[in-house]
Amino acid sequence: MLIPKPSANIAEGFGRYHKKDKVKFYYYSFGSVKECLDWNEKAKVRKLISEEVYIKIFGVLETLPKEIHQLIKFTNDKLKI
Repeated sequence: MLIPKPSANIAEGFGRYHKKDKVKFYYYSFGSVKECLDWNEKAKVRKLISEEVYIKIFGVLETLPKEIHQLIKFTNDKLKI
């Protein structure tokens, strides 16, 4: 699947001690999701993946930005550091 980079950024952000560092990596993750959406589209156009696989990947990717923004909001609201 095309999703390892966003999850790696979330994991790296989670491991950071300060709130600003955490949020920075969560925003990187948001950008990585957008990048994955682009690669998914390119893979479909180039016929590297089937329409079925494209739809499955797109379905997962389209939910992530909202979830990442919820994580950012939670981190900003709850962490003092």
